[in-house]
Amino acid sequence: MASRMEQKKKKSKKGSFLKRTLLVLVLLFFAVAGYAAIQYYQGLQQADPSAEMESDYEFNAPEEKIEGKYNVLLLGVDARGEEDSRTDTIMIAQYDTKTEETKLVSLMRDSYVEIPGYSKNKINTAFFHGGPELLRKTIKHNFGIDIHYYALVDFKGFEDVVDTIAPDGIEMDVEKRMSQNIGVTLDPGVQNLNGKKLLGYARFRHDAEGDFGRVRRQQKVISAVKDEFTSLYGISKLPKVMGTIQPYIDTNMKMLTAIGLAKDVMLNKSEIETMKIPVDNTWNDPTYQGIGQVLEMDIEANKQALQEFLGLDPNSSNMTTQSDDEEPES
Repeated sequence: MASRMEQKKKKSKKGSFLKRTLLVLVLLFFAVAGYAAIQYYQGLQQADPSAEMESDYEFNAPEEKIEGKYNVLLLGVDARGEEDSRTDTIMIAQYDTKTEETKLVSLMRDSYVEIPGYSKNKINTAFFHGGPELLRKTIKHNFGIDIHYYALVDFKGFEDVVDTIAPDGIEMDVEKRMSQNIGVTLDPGVQNLNGKKLLGYARFRHDAEGDFGRVRRQQKVISAVKDEFTSLYGISKLPKVMGTIQPYIDTNMKMLTAIGLAKDVMLNKSEIETMKIPVDNTWNDPTYQGIGQVLEMDIEANKQALQEFLGLDPNSSNMTTQSDDEEPES
């Protein structure tokens, strides 16, 4: 009889312990969720209410990706009109949910390519004529790459994100004096740059390197921002960052997909692999009347290099040059 009583007491204690543990976990969950919600709305309130990006962009992605490799078209624009509706930055970001690898491809905006429905021109002209959808078609037509999502980001949002995660700035080695057409003046040397100065550093191109130097600096800056996120302090700021950037971004992603992808990429401690198109020794720079100086490339060589970098299956449909959705524009 005593033995049965002892067993009942042990079960009762075990049950009480499990209930207390479950209660603590539930309270912890709501505390974390509440903190995240507060941070998110704090970020949202700090953003400029007049900066809301409104658009009705068409974007006919081939499929919605839930797992596997995501290809996201990242487009940087100045909503204040400096680039006259031409995107200043064109990148393809790929995240593999299975390997947790992140890859980043910069497409030089002066790349001379065929634009479906139009004549050959600089690749950023595709955005001018038809927004993210025509740019998606242009990339598919020339390089055989499927794009699943797009994210159009106002540069002001980038400034605010940097200031949110790094109030004291992000360390950067500025290689030379920079001032022309970037809104700030930067002196050479290692220094902490706030959002506005870091953006100016990334956009500078008035030197011998031109757009190649700017692409190199953009990739360097993105890696530095990601490194800032991987710190414990940066992780705690993620909900606030999502609130801060929301008014400055237009995307076809669902909010939960965007948050999940941003979390996976930014909190992954592995290095971002980068490349640029055109690749070395595959281009020249002629000047055409009405267009100006362009980067005329060996399309097949760059198509192959890009597909190999993104790890595409040679037998997949991505290897086709033109898909059914690339009918000429009216």
